[in-house]
Amino acid sequence: MTEGFWSPVQLSLQVAGLAGILVFFFGIGLARFMARKKFKGKVLVETVFLLPLVLPPSVVGFLLIVVFGKNGLPGKIIETIFNKPLMFTWWAAVIASAVVAFPLMYQSAKTGFEGVDEEIEHAAMVDGAGQLKLFLFISLPLAAKSIVTGSILSSARALGEFGATLMFAGNIPGQTQTIPTAIYIAMDSGNMTLAWLWVAIIIAISFIMLFAVTYIK
Repeated sequence: MTEGFWSPVQLSLQVAGLAGILVFFFGIGLARFMARKKFKGKVLVETVFLLPLVLPPSVVGFLLIVVFGKNGLPGKIIETIFNKPLMFTWWAAVIASAVVAFPLMYQSAKTGFEGVDEEIEHAAMVDGAGQLKLFLFISLPLAAKSIVTGSILSSARALGEFGATLMFAGNIPGQTQTIPTAIYIAMDSGNMTLAWLWVAIIIAISFIMLFAVTYIK
């Protein structure tokens, strides 16, 4: 196989891995907070968190361009700091993948934390456990199965992200071309053999990840 074949595979794994790490920490932090806090507008906030799960990828990509493009404040700040725009870089692919994968991690982790008996947490606090120890040694281990499941599912979703990534990161071979975008280009150019090879690889990786989730359950 040529380097051109393996480049999208390597980039996809890098993007999915980093996106998975991002949603892991953000998902756990926000899930823990939302599972235990009650406040006005909570349903509205949770709806916003879950929106990327149902929005068309083109809408997600459009919103990312608006926010992180040259006219968006975050985009201007990033361009000023790094002296280059975020769009059409592999970091853009990471952000796009993380946004669409976040709801899976959040919902799974929140379900896990809600399943932790609050009386156990209260008993640990009575025994002198602070919030950090309570989280690390009580809540996190008890919700571990849901967290691992969410982490695998969100990483698998990040691996397969196409629409938002294509709009926000583009399809630059060797730089932002992931397996899904590579498959699209291969089909468009009539190279079905190459497309099938990439399809086989992403199916195999996704199968292994979903098998792991089923095994955990």
